[in-house]
Amino acid sequence: MVEFAIKLLLAHIIGDFILQPTSWVNDKNKNKTKSKYLYYHIAVHAVLLIFAFQLNIKYWLGYLFIIITHLIIDIIKVTSQTKKNNRILFFLDQLAHIIVLLLVVLFYKSNGVNLSDIFSSKNQLLLIAIFSVTKVVSIFIDVIISKWELNKETDDKSLNDAGSYIGMLERLLILFFISVGHWEGVGFLLAAKSIFRFSDLTRASDRKLTEYILIGTLLSFGFAMVISQLYVLISKLINV
Repeated sequence: MVEFAIKLLLAHIIGDFILQPTSWVNDKNKNKTKSKYLYYHIAVHAVLLIFAFQLNIKYWLGYLFIIITHLIIDIIKVTSQTKKNNRILFFLDQLAHIIVLLLVVLFYKSNGVNLSDIFSSKNQLLLIAIFSVTKVVSIFIDVIISKWELNKETDDKSLNDAGSYIGMLERLLILFFISVGHWEGVGFLLAAKSIFRFSDLTRASDRKLTEYILIGTLLSFGFAMVISQLYVLISKLINV
């Protein structure tokens, strides 16, 4: 059952986060059900699920159930979304998709499903962890801190998207340190980042920027440590 769930979860993460550009999301939010990218997005999931189910015809019902419910959930989200409820709808949307996947797993109980020899279940779990601590967590943090809007200076000489990439790299390092059992590396990484961020905090003209930076840092490290520890625990349950 765990292996079957991992396959479906991996397909979902790739389809919803890795292979869904921001331009698609913006177009869906603007044009709602008239957006062609809404259906492109569903088509991407349809292809990914074909590989997840390994072209096994006996899973046709589960395949259709996931595709149809994914479309319905996304339509409800884009038609109901406003500036005030976009954060809560994001989390409810992801929760609904996960529940659908769980129902399919419980229905089939993973009997007779085999992945390609290219990836073992442990490797798929690693991919989920990597995708989660990079792109997925970045989106989650953006959604969470979007509650606070700061007036950012345009001449701060900051590289485009530098903060996002720095966050991804630090979370990948946290995943590595925890997966090899070296929690002290996480402490070293946090200390190193604190030194580099100290100048930003001391130059901050108001308290809001300081709090904004601290919240982002703590969320980044918190998400990374939880995901990494879950990866370690679940990987021990999987027979390679």
